[in-house]
Amino acid sequence: MRCTLRAAVVATLVLSVLGTPSSRPHLRPFERRHTVPAGFTNHGAAAPETMLDMRIALAMADKDRLEATLLDVSTPSSPNYGKYLTLEEARALAGPSPDTVRAVGDWLRAEGIHYDVGGAYGDWLTFSIPVSKANQIFAASYQSFVHGHSDSTQVRTMQFSIPETLFEHIDAVYPTTSIVPPPAGGPIGVTEVPSFVDLSAAAVPGDDAVPASCNTTVVPSCLQALYETPATPATVPSNRIGVTGFIGQWAQLDDLHTFLYNFRKDVNPYTNFSVKSVDGGVNPQGKQYAGNEANLDEQYTCGLATNVTNTFYTVGNKNPDGVSGFLDVFQTINNETSPPSVVSTSYGFDEPGLGPTLATRICNGYMPLGARGISLIFASGDGGVAGSRSSNCTQFVPTFPGTCPYITSIGGTHNVPEVAVGFSSGGFSNFFGRASWQNSAVSSYLAQLGGTNAGLFNTTGRAFPDVAAQGEKIVIVNGGQGYYIGGTSASCPIVASNIALINDRLAAKGLPPLGFLNPWLYSNPQMFTDITSGSNPGCGTNGFPALSGWDPVTGLGTPLFSKMLAAAGL
Repeated sequence: MRCTLRAAVVATLVLSVLGTPSSRPHLRPFERRHTVPAGFTNHGAAAPETMLDMRIALAMADKDRLEATLLDVSTPSSPNYGKYLTLEEARALAGPSPDTVRAVGDWLRAEGIHYDVGGAYGDWLTFSIPVSKANQIFAASYQSFVHGHSDSTQVRTMQFSIPETLFEHIDAVYPTTSIVPPPAGGPIGVTEVPSFVDLSAAAVPGDDAVPASCNTTVVPSCLQALYETPATPATVPSNRIGVTGFIGQWAQLDDLHTFLYNFRKDVNPYTNFSVKSVDGGVNPQGKQYAGNEANLDEQYTCGLATNVTNTFYTVGNKNPDGVSGFLDVFQTINNETSPPSVVSTSYGFDEPGLGPTLATRICNGYMPLGARGISLIFASGDGGVAGSRSSNCTQFVPTFPGTCPYITSIGGTHNVPEVAVGFSSGGFSNFFGRASWQNSAVSSYLAQLGGTNAGLFNTTGRAFPDVAAQGEKIVIVNGGQGYYIGGTSASCPIVASNIALINDRLAAKGLPPLGFLNPWLYSNPQMFTDITSGSNPGCGTNGFPALSGWDPVTGLGTPLFSKMLAAAGL
């Protein structure tokens, strides 16, 4: 593990100069929200002088070719498997065409708006304007939406328009119709409130295959036994795992050292991670700054992916809903010439809150990362079929990015033998269609399910999660104390660590990393322990049952490292 603490700052500069064109183009409705999301109340028109930091996502030059390339280099049966794109090759496909840059730029300049060009591929335009100007150029009506639980306010519009001639050039505009809950230690609270546990009581299991103590206290050795995760240190420093941390979640080196001293006595307890700042993110040290989510993610990636170089991407508090941070951290990684081979993210949103255009654009932004050989791994969420634990849902609520077809979504299990844990979010997207690589597995599940939950979910949507891991009674150190913690945010770094270790062995043989995982995962179901018990209740139902084969609670099952190695040709 590299012990250097690094920091880099990613910032977006915005300028605003307002004017009025002599004539405006014909506007056409671009997106409309029909209902205010649960938990929010419309408090009326926003003050006209309120400033909005706007972003326009420019259409990719060749999205269809990028998607075809991603699948080609990620499908084991393809002759191009593992032949990933360079940064420049990805930019040529994912960046905007000159015509798109010119058309959107001409419109903004005609409106008297000075903008900056951002994003890894020059695919985002940013500018700052008052609500009065936004209402004017987007034919919008920006309102103040107050979130009841936090009393925080978001300025959004229920609908907006853009020039009809720009429909082919613009993918999304933010902030407009996305209304998502404010972050609670992150974009959504995917970790449960931890309860105290004495570190001395969390004894390291012995030599039994999976000790009975792992039913109540999960530490790294439990996971090594369950998933055959090796303790052998990684040997290739250039193989790196990235961990994302959002607003107010800071990973503590002292807590990591205490964790390793107690639960990985075979490694150097002073193993460290480096830090990279996004949007002014910081990572202050001290008990008062300890974040249970950030500590969980770093302790289990450092504690399982032994000696794999580890980078903590800390994202600053730049916006009230976490969306900008989500955009910026992956733009930062997209722009790196030597990015991590695996990125673990334990945060997400309810799909309906984002809306289809923004969710689709964020999802499409993951394609070039996968095409460059990066595995993107996300927690599926902790509300079962109710998304972020909605208590009044009448339809199942999918969670994003778990529903994006270009990432790998991780559900949760507990106990030994493993069963599905009830909070494991999973289901079917309402924005993205079922992916080709999962069609057979999902069709088999739906045939077993029959008419259960009919009408509550989209049978043709992208199905998630893809795989699962332990997500309850996980022991962490936070502020110098031991805690139990739960959530698929624990499952996510566990799976990511196993992938990072496989990538290390591939790199040692001069082979490319696994990259976008899903075509490989679904073509090798023997790599997993199939979980056939449990369900993920919500919305007044029992949710989906875990059944033989893939299911929308635990996906294909939990990993078996030796079989994954074999499937990777090692």
